[in-house]
Amino acid sequence: MTDPAVERDAAEAASAFSHPPVAPDATAAYGEHPDQIVDFYAPRGERADGSARSAPLVVVLHGGAWRAPYDRHHITPFADFLARRGFAVANVEYRRGSSLPHQDAAGPVAGRWPETFDDVAAAMDALADLAAAALPQADPRRTVLTGHSAGGHLALWAAARHVLPPDAPAGWRLPSPALLRGVVALAPIADFTVAQELGVCGGASAQLLGGEAVFAERRPYADPAALLPTGIATAVVQGRGDIVVPEAVSEAYVAAAAQAGETVGLTLLDGVGHFPLIDPAADACAVVAEELSQLAW
Repeated sequence: MTDPAVERDAAEAASAFSHPPVAPDATAAYGEHPDQIVDFYAPRGERADGSARSAPLVVVLHGGAWRAPYDRHHITPFADFLARRGFAVANVEYRRGSSLPHQDAAGPVAGRWPETFDDVAAAMDALADLAAAALPQADPRRTVLTGHSAGGHLALWAAARHVLPPDAPAGWRLPSPALLRGVVALAPIADFTVAQELGVCGGASAQLLGGEAVFAERRPYADPAALLPTGIATAVVQGRGDIVVPEAVSEAYVAAAAQAGETVGLTLLDGVGHFPLIDPAADACAVVAEELSQLAW
């Protein structure tokens, strides 16, 4: 007998991925590697008045378990959706895991240590200058981060760079909080311990850190649940029916934040799985846009 939850997840994924990629208005590089690029989408719609530096900048970090086959193109319809809601949008690419399975691996390995984190840090540091040149309608003083799944993890991590341990790899740690209005993380892999216990994305969290042998050693530098409090407004949007990154992962992060003395908003959507959060055809996507608006406008 087919599992209804699996059937629903497949249908939601098919809907989210049915939209053709949307070409950006501009692209800029933040490094020499082909994956070190940012696509920019100009604001349009009723909230975009066309004046210079008029629109909040939403930085999008795509998901895909930090694995090479999943790049930024699958989230371009979501980026376009936000642009049509009047946001300026930066869709960030970054280096992911190998395209080839490693020995004893069931498939492409998740992430690269330290390159995945190097790239997110470098992209964030370069973003204001890149946006000023490529998208003058964007106002970097009103920047909000968002990301889906593994990208939700990276968004939370990027907002927590100022609380990284002092011996974090070069270029990761900031001396003070980034100038952000906030973070809206969408079904994020936000607590690595719980994600590993649940086998999220085939143990992708441990793969991102370089394997089980170094998981405990590297987790304090990479796990959002270990990088609290941040002092930056943070909200999590999560589908109750998510079987890819279950609700328990987000709840563990929110609980860790509370333990650290910080309040993180948690919006739980009934009857929603993993992919409607980035599907322009889904009601859940409008909920995400509203969460972003509350922080940005």
